[in-house]
Amino acid sequence: MLFVSSAVIVQVVGAPVACGEGVRETWRDVAAWAAGQLAARYGAAVRLDYLDMFDPACPPLPPGAQLPIVLINGEELSSGGKVSVPAIRRRLERLGLRPRTT
Repeated sequence: MLFVSSAVIVQVVGAPVACGEGVRETWRDVAAWAAGQLAARYGAAVRLDYLDMFDPACPPLPPGAQLPIVLINGEELSSGGKVSVPAIRRRLERLGLRPRTT
């Protein structure tokens, strides 16, 4: 089991999406939903941060990366496609995290 003194950091990097109705924050909304799912399962052991790729706080993106990018403790989990909570959970559990018990 992994003993951590601070939360495992999951980062979702996205960008606003322009469409006929204006600009949508689709990836931000998906990240907020995923954060709720992870918080319900792991509590404070996991923190999910959404980063806009145009934000100065955004980490350097890997060459050829496609949005959304999911990083766990700075290591790329996925690039392009979708934000997969099951894939994030599998990686977290490989790191030694276990669902909290109620």
